[in-house]
Amino acid sequence: MVATSKLGEAAAKPATFKDEYYDRASEIKAFDETKAGVKGLVDAKITEIPRIFHHCSPDDIKEYSSISGETLLSIPVIDIRGLNIDRVHRKEIVEKVREASETWGFFQIVNHGIPDGILEEIKDGVRRFHEQDTQVKKEFYGRDLSKPVVYNTNFDLYIAASANWRDTFYTIMAPNPPKPDDLPAVCRDILMEYSKQVMRVGNFLFEFISEALGLNPNFLNDIDCAKGLAILGHYYPPCPQPELTFGTAKHSDGNFLTVLLQDDIGGLQVLNDNKWIDVSPQPGALVVNIGDLLQLMSNDRFKSVEHRVLASRVGPRVSVASFFGTNVLATSRLYGPIKELLSENNPPKYKETTLKDFAAHFSAKGLDGTKALDDFKL
Repeated sequence: MVATSKLGEAAAKPATFKDEYYDRASEIKAFDETKAGVKGLVDAKITEIPRIFHHCSPDDIKEYSSISGETLLSIPVIDIRGLNIDRVHRKEIVEKVREASETWGFFQIVNHGIPDGILEEIKDGVRRFHEQDTQVKKEFYGRDLSKPVVYNTNFDLYIAASANWRDTFYTIMAPNPPKPDDLPAVCRDILMEYSKQVMRVGNFLFEFISEALGLNPNFLNDIDCAKGLAILGHYYPPCPQPELTFGTAKHSDGNFLTVLLQDDIGGLQVLNDNKWIDVSPQPGALVVNIGDLLQLMSNDRFKSVEHRVLASRVGPRVSVASFFGTNVLATSRLYGPIKELLSENNPPKYKETTLKDFAAHFSAKGLDGTKALDDFKL
C-alpha cells in the first residue's frame, strides 16, 4: 500500500502541468506495482485523481464540457429480426448496414439472438472479476499478452501521455481458447458461453457487411475475418474528478470489427462531423463498429470512426468488448484493399499488411489521439 499512498499524495497537488516536482515515470511505476488498478484508488477513497490520469488542465474543463454530447443525432439502431428473415428483409438490413458503415462507422443491433439472460450474466461476470478480492485478482495482473488472461490498467500505460480511468481483463477466446481452468473462476462459464454466442453474431455481421460491399456473403468469413476473437472486460470505477480525465481517450479500433455490450450508465461517444455523439444504451442492444482493417480493406468506403468514453462520478460502468481479428496468429496472409472493389477511378489507398504487423504498430503507438491506419496510406 506504500505505492498507493504515494499516488494519493501526488493526487493532492494542484492540477497544473508545470509542476517541477512531478515525476511521471515514477508515479506510473508506483501505480502499476500496486496491481490494484483504478479500483484500488477508489477503494482507498481518494478525492483527487493522480496526475498520471490528467488529460486536461482546469482551463480546458469548460471546452471539454461544451463538446460532450449532441442530443439531436443518434447512431442507427438496426433490427436483425432474430435472423428469421426472408430475402426482402435481408436486403433491407444489408442496406441499413451499408448506410451506417459508410456514414457513421457505428450502429446498434437488436433482436440479434443472444438471450437477455446471457447479456446480463456476462456483465455481472465482468463486474464480479473486478470486484473480487484484490489478492485473487492480482494473480492475473500483468502485461504479457501471451498469458491466457491478462488484467491491468491501460495496455499503453507506460507510453501514453495520460492514463485512462479504466481497468480491463483481456483473453483470446478464438480460434485457440484458453483451457477452462485458466479462466477466472468468477466468470469462467459465462465467458465461454458468451464467446460462442458473439462468434455467431460476428459471422452473420460479416455476411451483411460483405453483401453491403457488393461481395459474396461469405467473402469476409472466407478470409478469416471472424476467425479470431478477443474478449475485453472493461470496468470504469466512479471518478472523483471526471472533468480531468477520460474512461477511454479518443481512438479507433485496430481490428476488423468490434461488438460491444454496454451497461445502462452511458458515456460512450462517437465522433461524427466533428461533433461528439452519445451512443445511448438500448435495452438488449449490441453496439457494432467498423475497425481500421475493414476501412483499409474497403478502401475508405466503410469508416473506422474515432470514439471515446467519458469518465463519470457515477459507476462502476461495465462493458464487454468483442474484438474480431487474428493478429495473435503467426500468419503471413496479407490484407489490403479488396481487389473486387478497385477500379481506375478507385485505386488502392492503402498498402497491404499482415494482421500481426498492424497490431504491433497499433500497440506501439497506443491511444495517442491519432489513427494507426494513417501510417498505412499509400
